[in-house]
Formats: sequence, C-alpha cells, structure tokens
Amino acid sequence: MQTIKAAVCREFGAPLSIEDIQIAAPGMGQVEVTLEAVAICHSDIHYAEGGWGGNLPAVYGHEASGAISAIGQGAGDFKVGDRVIVTLIRACGSCPNCAGGKPTICSTPIDGQKGPIRTSDGAPLEQAMACGAFAERVVVDHSQIVKIPSDMAGDVACLLSCGVITGVGAAVNAANLRPGQDAVVIGAGGVGLNAIQGARIAGARRVVAVDMTEEKLETAKEFGATHGVLATDKTPWKSVFKALGGKGADVVMVTVGAIPAFDQAPRYLALGGKVIIVGLPHAGDTAQYEPMIIGALSQGMIGSKMGDVVIQRDIPWMIDLYKQGRLKLDELISGRWSLGQINEAIADTNSGSAKRNVIVFDR
Repeated sequence: MQTIKAAVCREFGAPLSIEDIQIAAPGMGQVEVTLEAVAICHSDIHYAEGGWGGNLPAVYGHEASGAISAIGQGAGDFKVGDRVIVTLIRACGSCPNCAGGKPTICSTPIDGQKGPIRTSDGAPLEQAMACGAFAERVVVDHSQIVKIPSDMAGDVACLLSCGVITGVGAAVNAANLRPGQDAVVIGAGGVGLNAIQGARIAGARRVVAVDMTEEKLETAKEFGATHGVLATDKTPWKSVFKALGGKGADVVMVTVGAIPAFDQAPRYLALGGKVIIVGLPHAGDTAQYEPMIIGALSQGMIGSKMGDVVIQRDIPWMIDLYKQGRLKLDELISGRWSLGQINEAIADTNSGSAKRNVIVFDR
C-alpha cells in the first residue's frame, strides 16, 4: 500500500478534509494513474451534500486525467507513461447491457468499499463512483480509461471524462438529433454548454438556451446557441416557440437538477418531440406532467446517463473535433485550484457562475 493525499468526505454537508490515505497496487485488469487534473462536477457535490446517499467516509471525484504509473495483469494494451483520461464508466464487457453497446448502464455491481483505497489506519474508505479522483492517484479498471495525445493539456483533457461526453452525448447519442431539427437546452452550465455544442455539431437548425441569467445566455451563444430565453419569464416556452418560428422543439435537454425545469420541459416540445433527462435532482425529488398530453402528442421522455457514450469510440472523435477547433474545451475552464483549495473551488462551483473548476496537481 502507498500513502497519498486525498480530499475525504467524513460528514455529508461538511467541508472535505485533506488526509493521507492508503492505496493498493493495481490488480487484475487494473491500472494506477497519477493524476494531473480533476474537474469538479455537480454530481460530486450532490454526493458530498448527502443528496444521493452512499457510504462514508468517501473520496469523490470522477472527471480526471493523468499518466499511467503502474499496470496490473490483463489490463489491455496500455503501458506505463500513457496519458489517459479517467471516467466513472466501468464496463464489465459481458453483461447484456455492455454486450448491447450500452456500457454506461453496465449491470455488474461494484462495491466501492472493497476498492483499492483505505484510510490511513486501514479502515474502509468508499471509492465513490469507482474513481475516487479527488486524490493524487487512482487505481481503476482499464475499461474506465482512454488514451489522449501526449501534447494535450491535462486540465483540458479531464473535461472529456464527464461534462463534455455527458452533454455532447446527450445530443448526439440519446437525442439522436438530426440535421435541421430544433433543440432547447435548459441550463447553460458546464453540461448544458456541451449539450449546446453537441446540438450544433449534430447539425441542429436552431438551438435555444434557457437559463436564469443574461450572462449565461450570452455564454451559451458563444458555444453555439442561436437564441437565449430567460427561465425567469412568466411563460418562457412561448418565447422559445417564437424563436423557433412558431413551433416547439424536436428535442429538449434538461441539464440542471432543478425540479421546475423538469415540470416545464414538455411545454417546449413540438409534436413528436422528446425530453432528454440529463441533469439529476436529489433522490426522492419528483416532477409532474400530464401523461395524456404526452401520449396524445406522441412525445417522449428519455433518461441519458453519461451521454450514452462508448468512451473508446466517442472520446477519440471528440478530441479530433477539439483539434479542429470545432469543440470548445479551453473555454469551459473557469478556474484552476490546488487540492488544498478544493472546498473553495466547490463553493465557487455552487455559486452558479462557474462553467468548470479544475483541481490541478503540481507535478
């Protein structure tokens, strides 16, 4: 066992504590990655606040990049020194969902308390989301990593591990947006901006961003939105219909965890349109809608976990788009912080002004 630094959650809603923890060497099918950067996702914050339950103490963090520093047996064709991104998508490869091309909903269970990390005194420590990347190193299954170019900056690359693939994938994979269709994206935060990019890349005719502030709507236009509508309007869906030339949207992607957004989402739809549920509220929260209307208008509601991506297929082409200048990544980073500043970075993320805050490890 090695000793590394990590940000540990010992009480829901309390600040994370920087502690020494133990991490085991990689076993069968696993790799050890020495991290360069990890972004702060709202999923990490929801877990740390207790919104989704889970075991404590725990190490969160799942949107990371780094270099392989050790390899276990049976870990594919990776080698020490390879630069990779680390995702939470751990795929067994053999369950019906993995075999059917849906590794984001792999049905093989994972026990986070039996993972590679322990507290400094050897007590159980939850490796949250099969990553535990608010730490100097991680040991993960080789199915969770994808190689990146040697010259790609780590703070930029880590964004591809969650926020980018979730947003772009929601538009391209889950929504299956086709050229000429219209899209609405509710929420212009980190994931929402990537859903907007995904809609643009897919060839959407018009992309309308809906958010609470004019500032975020202006940012959304920089990422590809053709129109912006304030969610604070009395009837924002009417403004969306006007922006779309008197019709509703073929696709509405809800990228925030706010229940009013889910309540209102069907109002933005055209006949035959569909709502894509991307953002996640706290467990137990419920939304209301009229099934009669959705059924009568042939509309639908679809959940999208991690953009329904196959990381070994989708991340390489997203990197290629980035190199061509067609996918914005650098512009998503709002601030860079050290591991010791993680609580300040989380507070800044909670303020609602940040697109993505990134923890950068000094190597």
